[in-house]
Amino acid sequence: MRHPSPAGPGPAVQVVAHRGASADAPENTLAAVDEALAQGADSIEVDLQRTADGQLVLLHDTTLARTTDVARVLPDRAAEPVGTFTLAELKRLDAGSWFGPGFAGEPVPTLGELLARVGDRAGLLIELKDPASYPGIEQQVADAVGAPRADVAVQSFDHDAMRRFAAAAPDVPAGLLFDSRPTDAELDAAAAVADQVNPSFRVTDAALVAAVRARGMETGVYTVNSGTDLRRMIDAGVHRIITDVPGVLRALLG
Repeated sequence: MRHPSPAGPGPAVQVVAHRGASADAPENTLAAVDEALAQGADSIEVDLQRTADGQLVLLHDTTLARTTDVARVLPDRAAEPVGTFTLAELKRLDAGSWFGPGFAGEPVPTLGELLARVGDRAGLLIELKDPASYPGIEQQVADAVGAPRADVAVQSFDHDAMRRFAAAAPDVPAGLLFDSRPTDAELDAAAAVADQVNPSFRVTDAALVAAVRARGMETGVYTVNSGTDLRRMIDAGVHRIITDVPGVLRALLG
């Protein structure tokens, strides 16, 4: 384990806004970040990719088609991967209108813009999306967040990438995402490089939380939105809950 955590019960569950408050504002935009802060999120989860000219930007999908107007602005390139666009090209796009007319003109933010917007008002949970497509992104992110932020964690489904990140930024919490229930062997391997094991809530229960905690790590579950599921995860003792509706979770927690 990298950073041992207490074996006993931890503090109250942390409210983590999934791509910002993405039920109420367009995901991975500063509008969603602002809404998450207004709803009392402890931390904000975002997805990170890299432009063709090396800038770190907040985008989830492999392409821009779902969450921007790329089909209108750059129709010949609508199906191209995010990493083929420059930052200047991305800044021409509207990343808000797809969600609702009140968000028209919302831009694709950079990591630097996110850090400036959040300041010290909340933590950040940064997911590296498809890091294999962006060689060296682990060191780049480590350089961007390692020194100025003590309350940033980085996670990915790509566990090899997270091993590289953990080596590059040993003082920044590293999380491993799982879509299926991790085995004991996988938890043992995770403990060598990770501070967090972050599985789907659908495969998480109190026994898994206890197994993670016994290995000195924390558990953050994704993406939990219904009241029934939120209460089940609270009762299971998870450390943090990633949700599209941070205000609902905050109200449940009192």
